[in-house]
Amino acid sequence: MHASDESRAEPPPSSSDDAAGPPGTLTLVATPIGNLGDLSPRAAAVLAAADAVLAEDTRVTRKLAQRYGLAPRLVSLRDHNEETMTGRVLAQLAAGERIALVSDAGMPLIADPGYRLVRAAIAAGHRVTCVPGPSAATTALVLSGLPPAPFLFLGFPPPKAAARQARFAELAALERAGLSATLVLYEAPHRLAETLHDLAHTLGEDRPAAVARELTKRFEEVVRGPLGALAARYAGAEVLGEIVVVVGPAEGRAEVSEEELDGRLRAALAEGLSVRDAAERVAAETGAARRAVYARALALKGSGRG
Repeated sequence: MHASDESRAEPPPSSSDDAAGPPGTLTLVATPIGNLGDLSPRAAAVLAAADAVLAEDTRVTRKLAQRYGLAPRLVSLRDHNEETMTGRVLAQLAAGERIALVSDAGMPLIADPGYRLVRAAIAAGHRVTCVPGPSAATTALVLSGLPPAPFLFLGFPPPKAAARQARFAELAALERAGLSATLVLYEAPHRLAETLHDLAHTLGEDRPAAVARELTKRFEEVVRGPLGALAARYAGAEVLGEIVVVVGPAEGRAEVSEEELDGRLRAALAEGLSVRDAAERVAAETGAARRAVYARALALKGSGRG
């Protein structure tokens, strides 16, 4: 995207009230993902002028505000209270208040609360605007060394192993159907090793990837390599900080060999899956015909080699 001609750029706001927009405006404000110096002047002006700032964790936002000499009225907006808060915020907007919405870090709504509120505000006819800024997903993407477009943002994968593996199997099936995009996902540090293992098992150990940690902070780190090598690196390791995983796009998959098919089926059966469930999982992972995989699973089970 090219910057617009400077002569057509809007002048900076003449006052903090102008920065927050006309009465009844909801402004989504991007906040730093690590380095507190990354808050834009316009974002600071909006926070200063807002009648209320909706924050995921008011303690985090208060620390940011104090860094810039601000003292906004902070109100907690979290997943568990968003539905209740939405009606109250709509009434405030209808009364002409200027409301800002921030998350703890990065762009609001991106794996953070606020989507239901924004939809409701739009439906009610209120003005909704945004002060763009930092995003961990796009920062990790451009640092990964992997193709930046197209990319697919997946948010956080399911925390439980079975659901996570099923989600990745769905991705593998989409790739066999033609999806070719760089994948970007968030993960908690204590689940990083398990997620990398599941990605390597489902998408392939040789698939290029990157693990970005503590972006924009003092100990920023981006480790690049095949999924299998990354899974081995982080297995059993103590990992701290915010994590973004980036996986390169699929480049086409060779037909699965009988040895690989049997190996995947044995592993699935060893986990205690039924023949049907094991066959469905392996068929989803490999793209092999379900009937053929089911027949092979029956043969393995019957021979006692499963």
